[in-house]
Amino acid sequence: MDLFKIDFGLTFWMLVAFLITLFILWKFAWPAILKGVDKRADLIDKGVEYAQDAKKQLDNAQEESKKYIAEARHQQAEIIADANRMKTQIIEQARDEAKVAARKEMDNAKLSIEQSRKEAEQNLRDQVSQVALDIAGRVTRGQLKDPAAQKKLVNQYLDEIETKN
Repeated sequence: MDLFKIDFGLTFWMLVAFLITLFILWKFAWPAILKGVDKRADLIDKGVEYAQDAKKQLDNAQEESKKYIAEARHQQAEIIADANRMKTQIIEQARDEAKVAARKEMDNAKLSIEQSRKEAEQNLRDQVSQVALDIAGRVTRGQLKDPAAQKKLVNQYLDEIETKN
């Protein structure tokens, strides 16, 4: 039971040692600890400010990206509309060009047919005049000796026949 007995001398020296240790800690260690805690608090405050700035920048970047996306979508819609207009214009242009080409082909075909018809008429006329000249020559061998005069006479008769028909 010696543990529960109080020895005043030991208690006094323990108190002195405690106060000296407390004084040394208070004089030298406590300022260093407070300085470290203050630095840590400043570092934490700076980290919080940095995080807040980063959050603001992120929010701004998100808003800008939304604006850019909206602008890109608007431009995309304009490009698609322009492409559709150009497509319609090209189709109309191609139709017009096809109509013009078809009209030219039709005109060329009509011209070709008309020329072929005229050539056929001329060939027929020449053949008929040749046959008529042969017949007339045999009938009137002596009357019309000049071939140019014979041809002129036959052409006049053929013209008369055409005007009557």
